[in-house]
Amino acid sequence: MREKILVVDDSATDRVLIGRMLSEYDVLTACDGLEAIRKINENDDIALIILDLNLPGMNGFEVLEVLKSEDRYKGLRTIILTNYDELDNEIKGLSLGAVDYIRKPISFDAVKVRVNTHLELLRSQRLIEQKLQEQRVTFDTIFDQAPIGIAISYGSDPSNDIEDLDTQINSMVERITGRTREELISLGWAKITHPDDLEKDLEYYEKLRSGEIEDYSMEKRYIRPDGSIVWVEMKVASLSLPGEGSLSQIALLNDITRRKAIEADLIESERSKSVLLSHIPGMAYRCNYDREWTMKYISSGCLELTGYSPGSLTNNWDLSFNDLIAPEYREFLWEEWEKALEKRGPFRQEYPIVTADGTRKWVLEMGEGIFDEQGAIEALEGIIIDISAQKKIEDDLRYSNEHDRWTGLYNRTYLETLLESEVNKRATGKRAMVGINLSSIQALTTTYGFHYTQDLIKKIADSLGRYVTEERMLFNTYENRFAFYIKGYGDRSELAGFCEAIAGTLESILSAERIGGGIGVIEIDEDNERDVDNLLKKLLLTSERAIDIRNTEIGICFYDAAIERQIVREQEITHALAEIEADESYGGLFLHYQPIIDLRDDKICSFEALARLQIDALGLVPPLEFIPVAEKTKLIVPIGRSIILQALRFLKRLKTTRHTSIGVSINISAIQLLRDDFTISLLKMIEDTEVRPENVCVEITESVVATNNEEINRILGELSDSGIQIAIDDFGTGYSSLARERDLNVNCLKIDRSFIDRLMYLKTEDTITSDIISMAHKLGQCAIAEGVEHEKQREYLKRWGCDKIQGYLISRPLDEEAAIEFLKRYKRKRRLR
Repeated sequence: MREKILVVDDSATDRVLIGRMLSEYDVLTACDGLEAIRKINENDDIALIILDLNLPGMNGFEVLEVLKSEDRYKGLRTIILTNYDELDNEIKGLSLGAVDYIRKPISFDAVKVRVNTHLELLRSQRLIEQKLQEQRVTFDTIFDQAPIGIAISYGSDPSNDIEDLDTQINSMVERITGRTREELISLGWAKITHPDDLEKDLEYYEKLRSGEIEDYSMEKRYIRPDGSIVWVEMKVASLSLPGEGSLSQIALLNDITRRKAIEADLIESERSKSVLLSHIPGMAYRCNYDREWTMKYISSGCLELTGYSPGSLTNNWDLSFNDLIAPEYREFLWEEWEKALEKRGPFRQEYPIVTADGTRKWVLEMGEGIFDEQGAIEALEGIIIDISAQKKIEDDLRYSNEHDRWTGLYNRTYLETLLESEVNKRATGKRAMVGINLSSIQALTTTYGFHYTQDLIKKIADSLGRYVTEERMLFNTYENRFAFYIKGYGDRSELAGFCEAIAGTLESILSAERIGGGIGVIEIDEDNERDVDNLLKKLLLTSERAIDIRNTEIGICFYDAAIERQIVREQEITHALAEIEADESYGGLFLHYQPIIDLRDDKICSFEALARLQIDALGLVPPLEFIPVAEKTKLIVPIGRSIILQALRFLKRLKTTRHTSIGVSINISAIQLLRDDFTISLLKMIEDTEVRPENVCVEITESVVATNNEEINRILGELSDSGIQIAIDDFGTGYSSLARERDLNVNCLKIDRSFIDRLMYLKTEDTITSDIISMAHKLGQCAIAEGVEHEKQREYLKRWGCDKIQGYLISRPLDEEAAIEFLKRYKRKRRLR
């Protein structure tokens, strides 16, 4: 029948682990002391208990006290589980009746050896009890099978040396010493005892023989035949045997070699710990839990950290550690320690100290409370390290995160955090945001370079900084944009006066640059304060509206219902565009087609595809309104794809009606063009719709080319190599140079309608439209005139060799059916002429 072993541990992992180690036994488990007592009462055949001392509820010591208090438990043997640093617990556990201990982390060998040893002891005990009861088991059997070494010496002459004594030993002694019974008797104990232990052993033995002492215990070493050392725990006592008149002794030997090795490792660990503590960048400590943090132990790092020697702080000899803590943090630290100790959790806190030379250092303290068995706080232990360098890095990073690097002003991130905190604090009183929009400065970068505009921005920031007060904070919210956060002003007229003063300062700087700006104002109230992002968006829109105010270099605009309607309108447009992204078949986006006439033969050569957006709530939205929204929200990519597909399908329909030479022009945004997959995607759509690349013309504005010339020209080259036509739209309104135009991979220049409109009121010799046509031809490009509405314009353009025209003179933009019908009518009209 397998012995029953009860394993009591609150760790399920340890219970399973020990169970596996002792799989040859019948293992019961309990997770706490109460369950352990219940299982002991239910199973009267438990042979051994393996008991963790650290248990919830009823701990291991309390379990031992229960087992010790009642006679019915006296036959139970208990091995306690401890940690390597719990020597006091081991001693206490043994004093309460435990027979042995096993230290964590649990070793397979330790468990097996200890359990086997004590089960063997238990079996031996049972054998003895069985012999006493049944008189069938002999002393020799018990003696020989005992799991510890037993040696009995029968001395007839007390003066005999221990080598000469008549000795009886068991097999365990043979195994421990590595020698046979005969060898041991022949050699004697003295010859196999380690020389360093022999003198003490003989001294005790002589006192025992003389009757001075009745027994003695010691740890000693034996030397095995191979020269190896075995440690034993030896207990020797006088033995009175019936019928023996001479002095006899019994020696019990327990092999503790493994334990001594573990103890040596522990000593080395303590040594390493001491070395480590002496080299940490700070100090380790143990102190009382009092207001002075009275130090009981401080490592040598105290001197480098604080400038004071450990002795100066120990027991508050010269000063207390509390004296070192920055005064404003003393109460705070006490409260934080109270919270940590109440939860019995770890303590971790950063705070400044003042060193012996008056320097302030930031330190990080990590510690915990030490509690006695009753739960009272015995002491605090932990380490304190210098984090001044890390703190400086954190401060620098925080400054960098909250400030604009060039102007030194607070940035948008800090402004958003401030506004959100004001909401949480339920700030009262009048508050407003004044946004300063100087986006026009960007135009100076093209002319004068980046550093010129950066220096200008710095100059403006310094000038605006003179208006900063406790109630007015200045922020650099974005590139070429500033904002004031104003609190406690009187009324709107006071705000207007402040804005006029700002406008005057800006005009004095920007008038020489011939650029202006806008100042937007929005007052903060409970209706708009919670959505900070939307608040700043409204501020931006208001400042952009201010830029458009005529007859002033710096416009001032207060947020009002009209701007609110503009925001709502933009949101409606964004929502409609999002629906198109989700479903390309959404009918809100459609195309109109405006014919383009070749002036040489008066034929329709192509159509320009013009996007239209119909929204139920807004009606027809012009491209000049919804295309910028699409670009700002990055919805231009799916919108652009839908436009291209519709245009190519129209082109395919023209092909099926035998108009194979007519092309379609499609306006392309820079955001679309600069996507990595644009060329591949466009060519794939052309292939899928089975149209010729030569019939497709991509139109881009002149200003787009100016912003990213090299990359865009490379992409245009790829498109041109594929047979696709390239046109520059709105030519004459951008920032291109003649040198840039000459190098562009472009087939056509589309002359902006502003040049065509001038033909109606300028003398022929005063216009430059003819020069643009001539320049296009010299660059090997065709010239297309946009916005032709009058016959006079047509005659001028034809006389000066313009290649193609489009405009209301020919036709308004038409839907697909009307465009095809117009094409048929125009052909018939030409034949009749």
